[in-house]
Amino acid sequence: MLRATWITAASVVVIGLLLAGLAIATAKGESQAYCAEEMQTFPPLGIHGWRGEQLENAAIIVRTAQGMGLERDGQILGVMAAMGESSLRNIDYGDWETRGVTNPDGSRTTSIGLFQQQSWWGTVEERMDPATAATRFFARLQRIPGWQELPPSHAIHRVQINSDSEHYARFEDDAAAVVDALSGPCPARLG
Repeated sequence: MLRATWITAASVVVIGLLLAGLAIATAKGESQAYCAEEMQTFPPLGIHGWRGEQLENAAIIVRTAQGMGLERDGQILGVMAAMGESSLRNIDYGDWETRGVTNPDGSRTTSIGLFQQQSWWGTVEERMDPATAATRFFARLQRIPGWQELPPSHAIHRVQINSDSEHYARFEDDAAAVVDALSGPCPARLG
């Protein structure tokens, strides 16, 4: 009798801990999926530390990729790139202003926006528009033969031409979590 009571009590504790962990993960927005089109529903605590404007920009990247026929892997690359370039913020300055970085030819960099795209990517307005900037990123990605087989950071490097091909690798887990969380069903589509 005492053993059965102990096993029952232990089971209750284990179930309680599992439910508490689920509640914490849900509160952090880590186990729920949200509709990328309904930004007002995104978790205030964010997803893996990314929140507010950052999640809104990630949602634009995800929707743009989906519209271009890119699956989860491509969406993750876009979000990884923007995490690595601008911390998912649509900023109107770049490496020259913050660190004095120059191009290989010694000229000033002109990078701006989510993807820190330089002037040859388009006008200031185009580079500062998250959907247009994402479209340009994905169009170049799709022109790289075999990009799906490359390590994610290397595929992004081929598009962005960053000085370090491993620069984006540290953002892969966060980008996957954000993309997965923003891939929930949209209520309007359920009916």
